[in-house]
Amino acid sequence: MSFDYVVVGGGSAGCALAARLSEDPSVSVCLLEAGPSDVGDQAILRLEDWMALLDSGYDWDYPVEPQQRGNSFLRHARARVLGGCSSHNSCIAFWPPREDLDEWAASGCTGWSADECWPLVRRLETNDGEWSGHGRSGPVNLRQVPPDDPCGVAVLAAAAAVGLPTVRFNEGVTVCEGAGFFQINAAADNTRMSSSHAYLHPILDRRGNLEVRTEAWASRVLFDESRRAVGVEYQAGIGPARVRVDARREVILSGGAINTPQLLMLSGIGPGGHLREHGVDVLVDAPGVGENLDDHVEGLVMWEAARPMVGKSTQWWEIGLFTRTEPGLDRPDLMMHYGSVPFDLNTVRWGYPTTDNGFCLTPNVTRGRSRGTVRLRSRDFWDRPRVDPRYFTDPEGHDMRVMLAGVKLARRIAARPELAEWVARELAPGPGATTDEELMDYIGKTHNTVYHPACTAKMGPDSDPMAVVDPALRVRGVRGLRVADASVMPFLPAINPNITCFMVGEKCADLIRAT
Repeated sequence: MSFDYVVVGGGSAGCALAARLSEDPSVSVCLLEAGPSDVGDQAILRLEDWMALLDSGYDWDYPVEPQQRGNSFLRHARARVLGGCSSHNSCIAFWPPREDLDEWAASGCTGWSADECWPLVRRLETNDGEWSGHGRSGPVNLRQVPPDDPCGVAVLAAAAAVGLPTVRFNEGVTVCEGAGFFQINAAADNTRMSSSHAYLHPILDRRGNLEVRTEAWASRVLFDESRRAVGVEYQAGIGPARVRVDARREVILSGGAINTPQLLMLSGIGPGGHLREHGVDVLVDAPGVGENLDDHVEGLVMWEAARPMVGKSTQWWEIGLFTRTEPGLDRPDLMMHYGSVPFDLNTVRWGYPTTDNGFCLTPNVTRGRSRGTVRLRSRDFWDRPRVDPRYFTDPEGHDMRVMLAGVKLARRIAARPELAEWVARELAPGPGATTDEELMDYIGKTHNTVYHPACTAKMGPDSDPMAVVDPALRVRGVRGLRVADASVMPFLPAINPNITCFMVGEKCADLIRAT
């Protein structure tokens, strides 16, 4: 029950981290995952079926707190399975933009610039893209989505007509105005290339120094008298017993932007007043734990199709569109996903019509300014934490302005002749919504999330009192404890961030090996 390293959370970063650490045969690694294994589970591995995983037994399905200006019915899908959200998502694969990484570094996150992090992305991938900078021998297969969807091809033609030329992504530059078919992390037969499948499956029976424990739900990190992390207590399966696993060197939390701050707080690291309110002994008064929740909020424009939509797809959300809503930006502040399926998850309850044959564009705010929180519901680790994204609450109204521009742009694209043969009618928000006030009311009631919560244990310099971890991902105020997941990001990159999470796992392994 004693290992050199204990990694808590077998998700996007955690699987990469555990695999890389265990490359050294002289160290032992234990990986704890609260959910089941994905090995041989076709419900997980078949990428085209990913939407069936939402609100399933593989989903923590966190409700959000009542929202002042946003959708209070929204639920945050977080994966409860080995591989984490990379076993649960649509596998849209982006290199993190150079500008975002360089801004991280400039803010005091030394070692996190693009020149220092892009080699890690290259190391992890085997990419079929033409760009010479791609990796060709990494564990994670990235491939180009083929242009097999005729409605999607028409969307690209219509987008080009309004100023978004057709492009390829992950070619060494940040696309500020453009649209194209995605790259996805999936094998040629469309098997999901999650962090579990890519990093762990090939080595599970080959490395005696790596032990993966599933159905192991961490309840707290254990510390000695000197505030050194020495192990983890967890619930094994559904029985009453708690189990302890000891860490001789370090404990690394990789539970994600909701579970990691919850576990830190349950372990006595967090805002002191909040911990005392719930009867948790304060080990470190860390006000930044659970703060700074960043997310990509997502709107919806949906149409009934005038022709039959495709009946086969890699993952049904194969195209991305990027633009800037104001001049002078060096990164896009608006992204849209094109879905070749109707997406009425948040519209039917408000009476909007739906269809079995439709498509949609989902504008989302890539550089949002609203920030939320993750808080304890109680001191009981079984209780779901309180997740309050506080969508559209930035004082300047920036996020709503960008979203409003996105809805209008989606309508402009659909109005183009290039898409005329595909559009039967607009279902949501519908032709009756024309004024800004009507559209903003619709957005506030029906928006979703792209399921990208992050930044709740952000890294930063010693001068930042809200930085939970330093640039080496070490938790401040204690020893022997790091965090490696989306929660350490200072702010979200302007893309789907799952490959960035893989990179965080790779980076953490290098940081640990360098000590």
